[in-house]
Amino acid sequence: MPGRCDHKGMSGTAEVTDDHADSRFEIAADGQVAELVYRRRADRLVLVHTAVPRELAGQGLGGQLVAAAVERAARDRLTIVPLCPFARDWLERHPGAAATVNIDWGAPPDD
Repeated sequence: MPGRCDHKGMSGTAEVTDDHADSRFEIAADGQVAELVYRRRADRLVLVHTAVPRELAGQGLGGQLVAAAVERAARDRLTIVPLCPFARDWLERHPGAAATVNIDWGAPPDD
């Protein structure tokens, strides 16, 4: 059964649905769906991929999806593993939100 939460973004309030069956957070708007695909592995919430249709770009929906993942991880005491580059960048740019959960950043990239 999907869970729901509201997050404010640049476009106002968007309803984020946590679709457990399809392992994704999603926002439906204007006939389009923005999504953050995840995998649940034991006590980890692995953020795999964020996709926002071009028609919905620039409205802050990707950030709202990551914020919903942070909220779930905090509520369920999960560690976030941000494999998705967008999610990783969002977490780095929002240290206050990132500080509310455990994050497994993985090994630093080789230069």
